[in-house]
This record gives sequence, structure tokens and C-alpha cells, in this order.
Amino acid sequence: MFIVPANSRNVVAVVSAAMPRSAGGTPASIARKNRALAFTLLEITLAVAILAMMSVAIYRFVQSNLTALRVSSAASAADARYSGLRDLLMTQWQSLSAGNGAMTGEPFKLNDRPRDEIKWTCGAGPGLLTRYAPGDFTVLMRLQRESDKSDRLDLGLLRKPHDDPSITHEHETWVPLIENVGSLQIRYFEPRLNVWVDRWTDTLVLPRLVKIVVGRNDAAVPFEVIIPLGRTPF
Repeated sequence: MFIVPANSRNVVAVVSAAMPRSAGGTPASIARKNRALAFTLLEITLAVAILAMMSVAIYRFVQSNLTALRVSSAASAADARYSGLRDLLMTQWQSLSAGNGAMTGEPFKLNDRPRDEIKWTCGAGPGLLTRYAPGDFTVLMRLQRESDKSDRLDLGLLRKPHDDPSITHEHETWVPLIENVGSLQIRYFEPRLNVWVDRWTDTLVLPRLVKIVVGRNDAAVPFEVIIPLGRTPF
């Protein structure tokens, strides 16, 4: 039987105080420390909301850039078609020789919109968009409805053999060049009068310059080009 001295409680307290504490501390202090390191529900909700707003902002930024790229690509493709039209007409008209009805033109209107036509005679080449057509052809550049049920106008070339006497349009072929065109205005520079005229009927003389103005439905500014029929414009 052990006898505990009266001052044993003091000894135990002194020994307990002298003993080193564990690294984790007491259970109460560990619990307080865990609560300090954890996230509250409000903090998690705010973090999720911030991430959602950042995701929406990034999505809208990417979407707007993709839309701008698509619009820019479509505009570039449309501009390329008009540049091709200019090169085609310049190559064809500069190869024409005066006489034999080489070029004539008449002004027309449809619903108060210019719908002019220009006609020339040529052999196989850029004007026919083929190299193997025999004989001469009459080529008419004009606007034509896409279909009987559509009001949309396409710019293209109507080709027909020059010596074809038929009036049934059996041998005519239509080659669309640019779709959905608003209007077509053609002017001819008359060097003898030093003015622009809207009609050319002299089949023995070519106009010095031809101005083409195409109203574009896909752009606010019309396409305009002046084509010299001589190799060296004055």
C-alpha cells in the first residue's frame, strides 16, 4: 500500500509543467487551428461565382473574336470576287479591236435602280471563260434574276454564238459571276466630247474608258472601277 505524501499534487503539477508538449498541441487548440484553415460556405460560394463570371467573360471574348473573324473572312472573299471581275474585264476589253460591233452599251433601270448592259464580240478567252470555244461569240454583261421566284439579282455573262440566227435563246449560256448585286451602272468616256456618256452605239470605235459601278448589298460603299481599253491610258 502506497502512501501519497501531502505535497504529491504539487509534485505532479510541477512534473506535468516540466514535460514538453506534443507538436500537435491540445485537442482544443487543434480544433481551433483546423477551423482557421478551412473555407466557409460563403467563401466557397464567392469563389464559384467569380469563376463563373470569368468563364462567361472569356466565352464572350472568344465568341466575339470568332464572329469578327467570320465577318472579315466573308468580306475578304467578297472583295476578292470583285477584284477578279476587274481583272477579267480588263484582260478581255484590252484585247478587243475596233469594228464589227466590238462594244456597245445601253442604260436600263429596274425599280429606279440602274441595270445597265454592255455587249462585246470576242473569241475564246477570258470573255467566254473558256479557251476552246470555236468561232466568235457575243457576250453580254448584265444583271439577271437568280430565279423566276426570286427578286435577287446576280451579275454575270450571257454568251451566244455571234452568227447564230435563232431567236429561241437555245444556244445561250448564262455564267454568274457575283451573286446578290443591287445595281449595275456603266459609263463610257467619249474622248471626242471629253465627257462621260451612259450609252455607246458606235460599233466602229471603242470608248477610251469604261466605268463600272456595282451596288453591293453586302457593303455600304459600291464597287467602282475605271477600266482603260487601251494598254496605255492617257
